[in-house]
Amino acid sequence: MRENRESRILEILTEKGRVEVTELSFLLGVSQVTVRKDLDSLEERHIIRRIHGYAVLNSPDDINGRLAYHYGEKKKIASEAAKLVQDGDTVMIESGSCCALLALTLAQEKKNITIVTNSAFIADYIRHEAGAQAVLLGGIYQPDSRCLVGPMIRDTAAYYNVRYFFIGTDGWSVRTGFTNKDQLRAQAVRDMSASGEQMVILTESEKFLSPGTVPINIKEQPKLVITDAGIPADALSSLQEAGIEVRTVPGKTE
Repeated sequence: MRENRESRILEILTEKGRVEVTELSFLLGVSQVTVRKDLDSLEERHIIRRIHGYAVLNSPDDINGRLAYHYGEKKKIASEAAKLVQDGDTVMIESGSCCALLALTLAQEKKNITIVTNSAFIADYIRHEAGAQAVLLGGIYQPDSRCLVGPMIRDTAAYYNVRYFFIGTDGWSVRTGFTNKDQLRAQAVRDMSASGEQMVILTESEKFLSPGTVPINIKEQPKLVITDAGIPADALSSLQEAGIEVRTVPGKTE
């Protein structure tokens, strides 16, 4: 199955940095023609680059590069989150790699979806898909994250009232809750959260091992966490004791 091969390719690239087509063909047990088609698909989505017969990952500092890390888990998380959304819904999605895969899943699998977002990356990522349209909130453009931040986010988000607001996170701790690395992005989440009835946090389990730096401070809003089955037991217990629902998808070893 192509999706499984793509996930394996990205795992190999994460380990090795760059790999020749011939080596990928041997490791995957498929023809070089099949590998090239898979690499073409990944390159079209800007997750990898092709250089002189090698496949290499994009920079992890760029959102395209971040998509490659734990891609399999992120795709499963996005698919689980997409089950919450019905044809014709309007949802709000904050920037991040899990969120980008959710937006793409909705655009490919649902009909007549409106995605309100502060992510220019997401708006561009789904531009060729017929199932969804993007509404881009106004603000100051951050080139690295390719998202919009600042006080205009609050003003433009106030025009919407949605059932689900999907966000990513850079870390978590018992003391601070969910965190972000960037103060302005954390504030954008707070400003957008007023427009959502329920906040859904999409994150790989390894984020629960990192405390992060800037608390998002979203304690009062009903929350659902969708992550993979590798979530540490103490984190799972703490979230559930706080009244937060947690749904898990299978990890790599399951």
